[in-house]
Amino acid sequence: MPPPIVMLMMAAANPNVPITRTSGSFVVEAEDIDRDVIVSIAMSLWDISPPISTATPCFPVDTAYSQRWNAEIGPGCPVNVSAITLSPHLGAHADAPLHYGAGASAIGRLDLSPFLGPCRVIHAIDQGLLITPDHLAHALDTNGALPPRVLVRTCRSAPIVWSPLFSAFAPETIAWLAGLGVRLVGIDSQSVDPADSKTLKSHQQLLKHDMRVLENLVLDDVAEGDYELIALPLKLVTADASPVRAVLRSLSSSPKPSASSPLP
Repeated sequence: MPPPIVMLMMAAANPNVPITRTSGSFVVEAEDIDRDVIVSIAMSLWDISPPISTATPCFPVDTAYSQRWNAEIGPGCPVNVSAITLSPHLGAHADAPLHYGAGASAIGRLDLSPFLGPCRVIHAIDQGLLITPDHLAHALDTNGALPPRVLVRTCRSAPIVWSPLFSAFAPETIAWLAGLGVRLVGIDSQSVDPADSKTLKSHQQLLKHDMRVLENLVLDDVAEGDYELIALPLKLVTADASPVRAVLRSLSSSPKPSASSPLP
């Protein structure tokens, strides 16, 4: 994975100085710059979404990615226009309650706030098929608290082929996180439940506690620590899940986490 993207954000102390937005950053218009009142703040982005292509692994019952061209640039056609087919559970995605609850809410009907805000990345690497509270307890604050969003790294490297041998959450872990006020959980494996589960007990805990979930994240180069999560689902008003472009952003109020961390 490439190193995190660095954004330079500039702001003027004088509120009358015009600000121009350029490529996601704010810059003061050159002719109005007062160099004594410019503050430069560096922030980093970690892209925690895997690439999507025909090679992307998926559950055996899911629909793999495919693409066709409905129009191509050439004589009489000024544009390329593609059509894609895929399961909404492919790559980094958010499950809706509808996925595991009959008559529950579709992804496009959900409040977006759980998918955006402070989160904590916790490492539980090579801890077996079920992640328990004991695997995560080392990341609690001194007062026993957690931010409202928790992402768990279980893999040394995100999977690039399908395998049923991935780490999932024990259902008591979801209940424990809910009891600490966590509103969203994420994992870098294919599911919060084991591949062969027919009861989806961890998903049912999500439903019981009205929590949101992200699966198939890529946390290979993300150190344990606190970040801002941005992972908004599409407004698919009847779907049971949605792809997300999940990113982490360093918190300006905290020391910037390192781009990688040593493995145990």
